[in-house]
Amino acid sequence: MLVLLGYLMILTFMVLIMTKRLSPMLALIMVPTIFGLFAGAGLGIGDMVIEAVGDLAPTAALLMFAIMYFGLMIDVGLFDPLVRLILRATGNDPAKVVLGTALLAGAVSLDGDGSTTFIVTTAAMLPIYLRLGMSPVVLTCVAGLINGTLNIVPWGGPTVRAAAALNVSPSEIFVPLVPSLVAGLVIAFAFAWLLGLRERKRLGGSVSLDTAAVAVPLSKAMANAGAGVAEGRGVSMFTSPTVALGLRGGRADGSRADAPGERAVDDPGTGLSENGTPGVGTMADTMLDPTRETLRPGLIWFNLVLTVAVMVLLVLDLFPLAYVFMVGSAIALLVNFPKVKQQTAEIVAHAPSIVGVVSMVFAAAVLIGVLNGTGMVSAMADWLVDVIPDAMGPYLAVITGLLSLPLTFFMSNDAFYFGILPVLAESASAFGIEPVEMARASVIGQPVHLQSPLVPAILLLVSLANVNLGDHHKKVLWRAAVVSVVMLVVAVVVGVIPWG
Repeated sequence: MLVLLGYLMILTFMVLIMTKRLSPMLALIMVPTIFGLFAGAGLGIGDMVIEAVGDLAPTAALLMFAIMYFGLMIDVGLFDPLVRLILRATGNDPAKVVLGTALLAGAVSLDGDGSTTFIVTTAAMLPIYLRLGMSPVVLTCVAGLINGTLNIVPWGGPTVRAAAALNVSPSEIFVPLVPSLVAGLVIAFAFAWLLGLRERKRLGGSVSLDTAAVAVPLSKAMANAGAGVAEGRGVSMFTSPTVALGLRGGRADGSRADAPGERAVDDPGTGLSENGTPGVGTMADTMLDPTRETLRPGLIWFNLVLTVAVMVLLVLDLFPLAYVFMVGSAIALLVNFPKVKQQTAEIVAHAPSIVGVVSMVFAAAVLIGVLNGTGMVSAMADWLVDVIPDAMGPYLAVITGLLSLPLTFFMSNDAFYFGILPVLAESASAFGIEPVEMARASVIGQPVHLQSPLVPAILLLVSLANVNLGDHHKKVLWRAAVVSVVMLVVAVVVGVIPWG
């Protein structure tokens, strides 16, 4: 019964968000609550959810202050030179812009952290997409696909978990998989180029882009990006596009800002200012507006050094990641906006995007809490192990690779690597399959895993890009599955994952 309820719950959730019957946040709360009660959780369902909320609280804090920090860096102009560099390299060709997105996401993904990758990639590329009238869903698809493919690096979470679960070295898992990783990246970049060509065709070839222009209405750009909503382009998930990165400001009491260093608050539902004209504080205009009041050109080197220091601390893992961004945000606010009124305006400016992301993370705690608390995860795992026939024993490594696609999407990495993988590995040992070979197979599904609503980083990505999670899934899931299968096939061909 738990197995049936577990799979039915996941299926119901996916159908509801992909058909847009419910927003992802509501689906994450309502669907698990109903199925949890059917599973016999009773009054204990509250404790299950609160336990999961406690586990996710550090992640929520990380995302909150990471959004604030990078939002501040966008406001003060740290990324403006990067955007101009990308524009010079890609021109106004949508195909090259999408390929540039893939390259940037790949470079930043090498730090092993999806949240950082998505924040930097979105901050640099989304304004370009909006100005060109390109689909933000293409951005989330490409960034998610590239980051998921690179998620098997030995300092990343999945490989470390697999190594710890089976007591093997992360390098023993990763190094033999390098050919698979290269093949996966080739396929992912090919998908990016094809998506870019489709955008070029949709927009009628190269389009005009004036990087110095300020008066390009965001509504006009979004009209192109949102054309053909049925195909999943540019659909709002939480807020209007004007607040996708929190690039609007005002006083804490909500009134319009008019003092030096403050920004006007546009209408949050329409993206229009009080007189009904396109809001001057829209993200597409703010990102490249050389006259914006929050720009701090004299502090660009300080902000660059501060950002590099934050990134180094993230990689060294000397402090909790949330604390690093807390301190970084405090220093950035203090130096760039020394007046209390300015600091308050900056914090308020980024509140919409923070609320959207953090609410999704805590909503995901309902799904995680019910899956774990009711025993659905364990029952689903045990059922999968039981239904594998003994005759398939010699192929358990390949089966594990294929199972890693849906299982790591439906459950957390911890549940898969510490709950299911050891059981599969123990069974495989009877057929002469080494633990390290099972570990390699287990990380093959990471391109799919990174798209799961249980992964806070992907919630951050779709929130920042103002994209519906269901639309993202429609475009990215089958492509991620293709990348994973190609990686598995290459691993079998080169002999690092046994076949029979």
